[in-house]
Amino acid sequence: MDKLKVGLVQQQCIDNRDANIAKSIAGIEACVAKGATLVVLQELHTGIYFCQAEDTNKFDMAEPIPGPSTDIFASVARTHQIVLVTSLFEKRAPGIYHNTAVVFEKDGSIEGQYRKMHIPDDPAYYEKFYFTPGDLGFRPIQTSVGKLGVLVCWDQWYPEAARLMALAGAEILIYPTAIGWESTDTPAEKNRQFDAWQISQRGHAVANGLPVVAVNRTGYERDWTEVSGGIQFWGQSFVAGPQGELLYQAPPDAEDFAVVAIDQQRTEAVRRIWPFFRDRRIDAYSDLVKRYID
Repeated sequence: MDKLKVGLVQQQCIDNRDANIAKSIAGIEACVAKGATLVVLQELHTGIYFCQAEDTNKFDMAEPIPGPSTDIFASVARTHQIVLVTSLFEKRAPGIYHNTAVVFEKDGSIEGQYRKMHIPDDPAYYEKFYFTPGDLGFRPIQTSVGKLGVLVCWDQWYPEAARLMALAGAEILIYPTAIGWESTDTPAEKNRQFDAWQISQRGHAVANGLPVVAVNRTGYERDWTEVSGGIQFWGQSFVAGPQGELLYQAPPDAEDFAVVAIDQQRTEAVRRIWPFFRDRRIDAYSDLVKRYID
């Protein structure tokens, strides 16, 4: 079987939806020109990262699914005959909004959705104000290029999410992401944060014997309220193989439209030499569903 060619679109976003979408499409087309059959966009790529502050006006950025953005990206997937992973601000019902990944098949149809399950609430990342936690569970999306275990950003820190996707048959873990440094972070803290972020996801690759694709934003985005100094998104989108080996890493401070070849057959080979799934003690893990073990 030929290797799966995965396109990563790492871009800087501004407060102009049409310009952001045009840039995403240009990135997709650049990846297609390099042979990509699967293209992954970053988290919330149609707008600024509006979660830097709590602002009720920002709910106006949300849209239904299907809706205007899905119509656009469905057409792009159909035109270029690719599987496409997007990330949108979903308005599901009055007062109910989700951070939702939408996967399109090569014919432009919506093949599946994933609603972000883990929602952060940190300085400059006030996502609990905007997003209702997901309710679709951890189910891979079957596509013509394989079963995609699509998760979103903060989900990256949870081994349970990666494991459940793997147990349900995911063949690749995909993380659209928006993460960066807040203006008061020291250089040492910046290094610790990035290292932890990448190490955690490479650990998911190792523990599950699966390739991992993480696509992050890049560039500076100001806090329009001027309460903070804004966020410098650290880019460095990457692909890791099923032993955690780095296959590609994008630059930290530039847009990047890369294509990486992934050998999906290696999962079987790696799981034969590292049979972590065989040796799991499922009879002894019941306490994992507890908040804390007293």
